[in-house]
Amino acid sequence: MKFMKLGTKSDTFYTEQATRTLTSDIASDLMIQINDVTYLLHRFALLPKCGLLQRLCYESSDAESVTVELHDIPGGEDAFELCAKFCYGISINISAHNFVSAFCAAKFLRMNESVEKGNFVGKLDSFFNSCILESWKDPIATLQSTATLPEWSENLGIVRKCIDSIIEKILTPSQQVKWSFTYTRPGYTKKQHHSVPKDWWTEDVSDLDIDLFRCIIMAIRSTYVLPPQLIGEALHVYACRWLPGITKLNKTSGSSASQTEESKLKNRKILETIVGMIPADRGSVSVGFLFRLLSISIHLNASSVIKTELIRRASLQFEEATLWKRMSPGAVDNSYFLRSIRNVGKLIDSYLQVVARDDNMQVSKFVSLAETVPSIARADHNDLYKAIDIYLKVHPDLSKAEKKRLCGILDCQKLTPEVRGHAVKNELLPLRTVVQLLYFEQEKESMANTGHKLLKQHEMILGAKQRTTTKDSQSKQSLGTTQNLESREKDEHRNKRMDGNLALEMEKKMVIRGRDIEEKDESSSSYKLIRRARSKSEHSMKRADREK
Repeated sequence: MKFMKLGTKSDTFYTEQATRTLTSDIASDLMIQINDVTYLLHRFALLPKCGLLQRLCYESSDAESVTVELHDIPGGEDAFELCAKFCYGISINISAHNFVSAFCAAKFLRMNESVEKGNFVGKLDSFFNSCILESWKDPIATLQSTATLPEWSENLGIVRKCIDSIIEKILTPSQQVKWSFTYTRPGYTKKQHHSVPKDWWTEDVSDLDIDLFRCIIMAIRSTYVLPPQLIGEALHVYACRWLPGITKLNKTSGSSASQTEESKLKNRKILETIVGMIPADRGSVSVGFLFRLLSISIHLNASSVIKTELIRRASLQFEEATLWKRMSPGAVDNSYFLRSIRNVGKLIDSYLQVVARDDNMQVSKFVSLAETVPSIARADHNDLYKAIDIYLKVHPDLSKAEKKRLCGILDCQKLTPEVRGHAVKNELLPLRTVVQLLYFEQEKESMANTGHKLLKQHEMILGAKQRTTTKDSQSKQSLGTTQNLESREKDEHRNKRMDGNLALEMEKKMVIRGRDIEEKDESSSSYKLIRRARSKSEHSMKRADREK
């Protein structure tokens, strides 16, 4: 950051109670009052350079001491003291941080070239044009400091000149960028002799207030020089800088409810402004970014217009994802494609868990969104079950038909044992879904038992083959044992098929009689059957955990 040093004398200002003065052999004849601070100064030092003080002291030129009130001076006492020290020739440093207040105060005091050559306004204006505007970070710091004096900064052209300087540098080709900038992307600083990234400017600009940031982004968009994706990246960086995630938003740092509400209002304004600046071009921002904005909009109670716009933008890019359904089966074998589409599936299921908390989300919309994902995009249905469970908890007044429609998108065979165990005990699920869960759990348990038995039989057969076959009687006995084992295996398969058919028949009956079952109270025999099955399933899971 560049700075300008003016004056050579040492600083002799000191404070005595609420009075500021300087060490001098000459008695003070000018009293300046600014808010609660009083300055005891000299007319011979200030009047030659301050046109305003010349006019205010004109009628009292013969008085021994003159009192002037300057309560409305921009920048307050700190800015006035910079001007006073300049008049005394005391050493001061001007940078992008204090330029705005010093320039506005000097303009207020009319420290122009017409009053005296080489005056304060002229030196500040020269420093602003030749140093601040020529660098990259200084105009940004200057814009940040204009927040305390917005009207003065706007009227004096400070804001406009800084924005023009920033835009000019942003539109400069990256290979011509020679100034320093902030870029903290992972892995970037580790590379050596790397080229300047195209989004080199996004982090520094994100330090600005949302209104100033919007002015810059909209001005850049109007030039049509930068691609929409780069504009979208700038919006993403700004959102990450100012909009915390959902978990962080829940942790209120304010000490009162009013502070929390004020923070929400500020974040809501930022959110709405960012959404309004997203380029219309498809793919300018990622679906994941749109989902994050949507989740934050729900937490901040943003307007329905904002939520609808985010859902609309996300759905436009979902249309590209649904083309996957029409691709040839051979494309599914591509491992990269499979990873990509499953990432999309996880993203959509995460989004479903967010919108499930919305009281106004209808079952039909929820199901339609879930069904946009092809079957290959979900390796399991654990995340989908979690979204359905959240929806059932938030919407306890669903009808039986709506619950049936909602749970119909769930594939019980694609649930892991832990999730299936939770679902079996879930009182919110319809009985039809519970029956299916119990059936598949019973089927897997039966298959596991059968496999264990077959493994033991296989070990016995291998042991029989390795025995010494010196006697014919032993060989015949071994053969007979093998035949008996094979006969027993056939019996086990026959019994398993009968059990499976019986369970399937029970499921069909339960589905046909589902309406009657659901209308009965908890004392009905069918409900007790489900309760016993749930209890048995829970007991089996606990026993399995103990064995582990």
